[in-house]
Amino acid sequence: MKIIVLEVLFAFKVPVSISLVIPNKMMCNTAMEKDNQFKIKITTEVNYLAEQSDEADNRFVFAYTITITNESDTTVTLISRHWVITDAHQYVQEVRGQGVVGEQPVLKPNQSFEYTSGSVLATQVGTMSGSYQMVTEDGTKFDAPIPQFVLSVPRVLH
Repeated sequence: MKIIVLEVLFAFKVPVSISLVIPNKMMCNTAMEKDNQFKIKITTEVNYLAEQSDEADNRFVFAYTITITNESDTTVTLISRHWVITDAHQYVQEVRGQGVVGEQPVLKPNQSFEYTSGSVLATQVGTMSGSYQMVTEDGTKFDAPIPQFVLSVPRVLH
């Protein structure tokens, strides 16, 4: 994974610097920090939905598929989510809610849960990051960080 700073010139002819984490092939595969005993691995895959987007109206629609894998020795439950969605103009949306796609999945050791959802941006490029609030069988609560990933119209980032 590379961290790069881009200077992007948009239709308004205003340069905007964006600091992005660029995953290989628009996928991100990052485990939690080493000091986190719960070992929740979160991977992402992003697709631009051209058929639902409208460039003339600055509406760019993306689908993202998240895979959450419990690599710990204890069963965990995903309780809620917190997303930070940032577009190229640095407009930030925060989304909080119970579970994911209407579920609060229970993950036994070495079990995965996958879901697909979507996001709409007013720019061709943006980022998402956040966390899942989890709880173990014994009631211990912890946050599983969602590594930042990029939402980008194809061929916009080189």
